[in-house]
Amino acid sequence: MYNISHIGIARVFFSVLLLLTTNFATSQSLTEAIRLNQLGFYPNASKVAVVVNDSGGLDRREIFQLVTPDRKQVVFSGKLSEPKQNLISGKTTRLADFSIYQRTGVYVLLIPGFGYSYPFEIRQNVYRALAIGALKGFYYQRASTDLPVQYAAKWNRLSGHPDTRILIHPSAASSDRPAGTVIASPKGWYDAGDYNKYIVNSGITTATLLALYEDFPAYFKSFDTAIPETGNAIPDLLDEVLWNLRWMLTMQDPADGGVYHKLTNARFDGMVMPDKATQDRYVVQKSITATLDFAAVLAQASRVFRNYNRALPGLADSCQTAAVNAWKWAQQNPNAVYKQNEMNVQFDPDVVTGGYEDRDSSDEWLWAASELYVTTKDDAYYAAVKLKSDEKMPLPSWNQVRSLGYYTLARFSGALTPLGRKDSELVKERIVAFANELIQGTDKQAFGTVMGKSARDYIWGSSAVAANQGIALIQAYQLTKDAKYLRFALGNLDYLLGRNAIGYSFVTGFGHKSVMHPHHRPSVADGITEPVPGLLSGGPNGNAPKQDKCAGYTATSADEMFLDDSCSYASNEIAINWNAPLVYLAAAIEALQVKQTVEINKLMK
Repeated sequence: MYNISHIGIARVFFSVLLLLTTNFATSQSLTEAIRLNQLGFYPNASKVAVVVNDSGGLDRREIFQLVTPDRKQVVFSGKLSEPKQNLISGKTTRLADFSIYQRTGVYVLLIPGFGYSYPFEIRQNVYRALAIGALKGFYYQRASTDLPVQYAAKWNRLSGHPDTRILIHPSAASSDRPAGTVIASPKGWYDAGDYNKYIVNSGITTATLLALYEDFPAYFKSFDTAIPETGNAIPDLLDEVLWNLRWMLTMQDPADGGVYHKLTNARFDGMVMPDKATQDRYVVQKSITATLDFAAVLAQASRVFRNYNRALPGLADSCQTAAVNAWKWAQQNPNAVYKQNEMNVQFDPDVVTGGYEDRDSSDEWLWAASELYVTTKDDAYYAAVKLKSDEKMPLPSWNQVRSLGYYTLARFSGALTPLGRKDSELVKERIVAFANELIQGTDKQAFGTVMGKSARDYIWGSSAVAANQGIALIQAYQLTKDAKYLRFALGNLDYLLGRNAIGYSFVTGFGHKSVMHPHHRPSVADGITEPVPGLLSGGPNGNAPKQDKCAGYTATSADEMFLDDSCSYASNEIAINWNAPLVYLAAAIEALQVKQTVEINKLMK
């Protein structure tokens, strides 16, 4: 799928030069100015490193070399690209493209007289451990359960938040459940670096993982993450989803179908372990966005888990019923917008945790309608929400889920009723056009990645921007089978793993220079040097100094505005809605790589 177009005559090796520089190579020093994917590359995929010319030391350098880790043997030599200017920082870079080299092994990239990179691998399945580790990150975020050493290794911990005594906040009171009523709402994932659980953010997170399964179901038959459920009749990906899905079901009021916006403390906990966080917890006001997100996810879950009726009898039907009831409540309460400050004026105690406020629910309507339509085949859902007439597709985020509906309609275009089929080509065209917009101009970019073409990419949670861009490109590939989309998706994975303006791998536990001090309560409070592994840091954020007031920011450009410090929640927090697209991107690329290898092997027989 990543076949490189070979030049008619292979690049000539400078044999004499290589002999002269072999001894010189061993005397070079490690430099962090060489930025590349710190895990490695597939043999038949693109392989690009970026050299940042901070000090001008590259001005007279033309050659790069691929060498063995001991730097005693040069296996490949190439020419650096012409300088490229980073339009965000003004710095210049030069690219080293060694895509043509396909021999497996461990290597470093060296520029004579400048320095060498961290070691990396070239091999098949090079991102499988990352995909498994990122999914395992959700296990470490589980509420209401011990994490024993058997599954959590040195990050084992005691259970926190049984959530069997959750109070109905006055904002959520009803005749059936007056304020102070106690309900049970266990399980679910801690949302981010804090210990609260939010339906809106759980919505896009769970949907992304379910979509991964819907796109590549066969791959997850043998995708074990060493969790307590491993080995049962359900793929580990879906076992993890179930932990959160069962919590989401408890957040629906059975009396009317509405869904509480979040389950939360009144205020954030301190930097303590989960079992030490014992404040009262509440469910607060039902909201239109939470209810529609819930309807979309439960409709999608009904489709997926219907394939597992024997192992989970009745679950698919329960999910569909919950989704339908949530839709009905939304129709009756379209203006139930969550406004935390206004709520706090009316009700006590004040709630000052994450608001996840969204004043525009039009995208949630489209997403919920799309999922219910595909699941039920009922034209009423499709007719209830018209597709917007503009040609742009916003990148998915917790407050912009419209494109999730488009992805679903395209994924199941062959199974739609005639009403939906009439628009299916338009939907596909929008997805492909969006992917084309993403890749446009990337060849001129200083890092050669879709991520970072504009400073606007560097928002709170910019790592998820990169991962979601990758998903959009994979969706385009699924529709067109054009390998260029996968090449650019892989480039964004490179970005997350080190090919970026600060040289970090943003995934804890993966890479030579990975995040060590995320804003994540267990990682801060557990006394272990290494953070909980498999978690995606939010990444550079141009507004971070204003948002978290953490001391130590020295960067002046948005793509470098990052601190590997637990106080920097605006650049270095973790969050489930960032981890989910990482899981999707890494696992989807692995699944497609495995599929291609199988197809090639069949052709060779």
